[in-house]
Amino acid sequence: MKKALVAYFSASGVTAKLAERLADAIGADLSEIEPKARYTSADLDWRNKQSRSSVEMNDRSCRPEINRNVDDMAQYDVVFVGFPIWWYREPSVIDTFMEAYDFSGKTVVPFVTSGGSGIGDSVANLQMLAAGAKIATGKRFDANTSADKLADWAKQWL
Repeated sequence: MKKALVAYFSASGVTAKLAERLADAIGADLSEIEPKARYTSADLDWRNKQSRSSVEMNDRSCRPEINRNVDDMAQYDVVFVGFPIWWYREPSVIDTFMEAYDFSGKTVVPFVTSGGSGIGDSVANLQMLAAGAKIATGKRFDANTSADKLADWAKQWL
């Protein structure tokens, strides 16, 4: 069996719960992608064009600082990367994470949460950010997806 990591960013806690369930179900290590400055409710107000998330997502070069917390990325064969869909793609903090590590030779599998949007441009974006990695198509999950369903889905990469 391949060594797996479940790395996730969660602004509201929804993706965190799903990531924890996935990691437990497949016996993977778990790591939060933690922004140095946590997002507040005001930061996440997508209706406000001046909110932090709106400003970040409108600037494709934006790379919010993260607390780097994966000590030995080289030990992992498969990295499941979880995040909420923002503006039909991954949040900018995910871009920071993807550029912070060497994913060469690894399989990166995105899994996302959303109120209804699909995975959007995330797969193509992650491929550009992680040269040398195999980026899987990934999938959007409902917040209450069972551990069994997550494990069944994940086993194709393990």
